[in-house]
Amino acid sequence: MSSSAALDNLIDALCCLPGIGRKSAQRMALYLIDKNRQGAQAIAQNISAALDKVGHCERCRNFSDAAHCQICENAKRQDGLLCVVETPADVMAIEASGSFQGKYFVLLGKLSPIDGIGPDDLGFDLLQQRLESEQIDEIILATNPTVEGDITAQYIADLAARYQIKTSRIAHGVPLGGELEYVDSGTLARALNARQLFS
Repeated sequence: MSSSAALDNLIDALCCLPGIGRKSAQRMALYLIDKNRQGAQAIAQNISAALDKVGHCERCRNFSDAAHCQICENAKRQDGLLCVVETPADVMAIEASGSFQGKYFVLLGKLSPIDGIGPDDLGFDLLQQRLESEQIDEIILATNPTVEGDITAQYIADLAARYQIKTSRIAHGVPLGGELEYVDSGTLARALNARQLFS
């Protein structure tokens, strides 16, 4: 507890951030209040603006300020190539790589019967509408390499098969520059099973 209730409330609020414990939250709060009030003001204004303006794209479910996001509206992107991911963070990661020029569909989760998350919770009805109404040539399944991610990928592959749409799965395995002795056994097993011919 500090001598200021407002400061304590700020520390408590910062604790909601992932990976931020009370000590880290306290350090951030003290820095913002003592050393960078202008930065704190900018953070507060941008959080408020984002909460007011950011919603979900009606077409792909990614974050967007408008009914359709900038990626969906970009005529230079390949309409026939659809990458299905679990979260908007996955879209950001793929976009940062600069290696994909298609469109996206964001599930906002993954199938998990234990947690009560089924197809209705992941927008599969909207995905099915897109498969029916758009000329999609290939779906790239970019769900995470977990049991739930694999189940979700299989569900989407089965859905795509009904429309004779080709599906592929992003490769998972040993990272570039990684050393085998430090790679976990599950990742190694995936890498071995998904090996390709060396040409």
